[in-house]
Amino acid sequence: MHPTRKAAVTATAFLASATLTLAGCESGSTTAGPSASRSGSSGPGCPTALAEAQRAVKKAEDVNAPWSGPTSGPRAVPDKTIVYIAQTLTNPGVAGVAKGVQEAAGVIGWRVRTLNGQGTSAGIKSAFTEALALKPDGIVVSGFDPASAAAQVEQANAEGIPLIGWHAVGAPGPSENPKLFSNITTRVEEVAKISGDWIIARSNGRAGVVLFTDASIPFAKRKSDLIKKELATCSGVKLLSYENVPIPQAGSLTIRRVSSLASRFGERWTHSAAINDLYFDHAGPALRAAGRQGDGAPFNIGAGDGDPSAFQRINGKEFQAATVPEPLSEQGWQIIDEFNRSFAGKPASGYVAPVHVTTAATSGGALSWDSEGYREAYRTIWKK
Repeated sequence: MHPTRKAAVTATAFLASATLTLAGCESGSTTAGPSASRSGSSGPGCPTALAEAQRAVKKAEDVNAPWSGPTSGPRAVPDKTIVYIAQTLTNPGVAGVAKGVQEAAGVIGWRVRTLNGQGTSAGIKSAFTEALALKPDGIVVSGFDPASAAAQVEQANAEGIPLIGWHAVGAPGPSENPKLFSNITTRVEEVAKISGDWIIARSNGRAGVVLFTDASIPFAKRKSDLIKKELATCSGVKLLSYENVPIPQAGSLTIRRVSSLASRFGERWTHSAAINDLYFDHAGPALRAAGRQGDGAPFNIGAGDGDPSAFQRINGKEFQAATVPEPLSEQGWQIIDEFNRSFAGKPASGYVAPVHVTTAATSGGALSWDSEGYREAYRTIWKK
């Protein structure tokens, strides 16, 4: 691992926590419960839930966790060509996985062609059609719903071309409808739970929380509902507002909503969670205008992605304190390994990367999360 990361893990992962007791009730997208009152108690509002959250977060923050993925499988099948269809290469997650796929393909000895769907339905269909024309051995469906290119997926299935998704469907592993040899993603349940646990642990069981979601996306709505469920395990954590901000409108809407929230809740707003890091890119200017400090409350966690801009905000303590990043390079290597299993007539590995929490104390100044041991493990499996 990087020396800077090793040094960083010696830092204290949890800071001094707020001692406010916050009252209120769950709200709709723009409404909030009654005013909260201060309490003289400095103890946690949920000792049992707090202890469990602290254990979970400590485990998730471990940058030296040993490799828990596959250690056996078929040796490298030679001379294969893969086409990687990116939803858009401006998406840092999609682009990060593409780099991992390229790196792993170079090790195993395969060729990779990357096609950019440009973030539009027409662009994705066009890229998929081009991919099929190349007659590859396998196709990666990265960052988009296979239903958006249903005819092309059906053709690939008919021609016996294995498809592997990255964030293509909601659950990890093989999929029958749509037919995918495997889908590579962390489990949304685990991402949501650790995001809620981080707030419980970071606040010592007493927090006033705003939760940002995009209710128009079922996957995103489910993630935010699961975060809400985990926060509810601690009686001292109160959901001040549940903000529905569609991702395409995140820029303009987030600024207005955050300004309103800062005015309405003041110091009662101590923490935030969002379905991904994007919201905090836009929240910063509004919080700064409201007189908040980048390293102060609200302490914000992004429940997913972990793109470089999120790491920059976390490292600089600029209105984001944590993220639950995907191990993008590792997942690229896993995609190549899953294809190798398919070509060898073996089943998918079934491996799902464990959740990780990145903070300024654990990032080591890096701009992405890169776990330990996977390169060596896959090289051993492939005999490369």
